[in-house]
Amino acid sequence: MNSGSRGPIQVYLTSAERAWLDALARRDGVSRSEVLRRGIRRLMVESAEPATSPMLRFLELAAADPGLSQGPTDVSQRAAEYLVDGYFDRGLDDDATGAP
Repeated sequence: MNSGSRGPIQVYLTSAERAWLDALARRDGVSRSEVLRRGIRRLMVESAEPATSPMLRFLELAAADPGLSQGPTDVSQRAAEYLVDGYFDRGLDDDATGAP
């Protein structure tokens, strides 16, 4: 993963938070730092404005046009692909910081 310029940050965790972090890192076979980066990226997506969320944009389109005459006709077969494309279009792939 190429994430550009990085800098250290110090975070104080409770013993329970540290145990949880260690368990996730072991489970996923990644570093604690990677678990934290994944969590931050997930929060970035969850806290995005509805207009920038690919899923919410799709749902708004569906609500405005129940027949989806303006949308793709193969969403049931390619939903994940459409969502991934939307997130990469927003710059939320592993290479982007997306920091506010």
